[in-house]
Amino acid sequence: MIEVGAGHGANFAHYPEAVTEVLAVEPEPRLRAQAREASRQAPIRIEVVDGVANELPAADASFDAGIASLVLCSVPDQLLALQELRRVIRPGGELRFYEHVVSRKPSMARFQRLADATIYPRLAGGCHLTRDTTSTIEEAGFAIRSCERFPFKVAALAPSIPHILGTAERV
Repeated sequence: MIEVGAGHGANFAHYPEAVTEVLAVEPEPRLRAQAREASRQAPIRIEVVDGVANELPAADASFDAGIASLVLCSVPDQLLALQELRRVIRPGGELRFYEHVVSRKPSMARFQRLADATIYPRLAGGCHLTRDTTSTIEEAGFAIRSCERFPFKVAALAPSIPHILGTAERV
């Protein structure tokens, strides 16, 4: 399995023992060091490496599954990152994703567009609030098999941000 944008390794403790090995890709040196530390406590073998989503350090079709968890909002080119994930996942393999996305409510979507066009990406490490991730997953060559959309409130005074959680098959 490959995890793109592993951050500080928050997902590592949650991998089931059925997963035998994970290649965790993280470009930011400080987060990568924290991920390496977290990998030592993980229940499975995790190798943490330097790399970016649009140039994954892996051979074609070398993984049964890929993980994108709260990373597709901040990659410079979401389609390119997903095409690169498709490249390293074997045919019939699975992409598992958890991301925040653009709202279907017009007023909230307008607010998200305004935030994206002004200061938000600079304050939030390149994060964009208005990405239509499900469409981009399909455009990259995956078939969505399940996708749950739900509101997620990150703080008491903040508006709910729509999130998606699902799986897609590499076709």
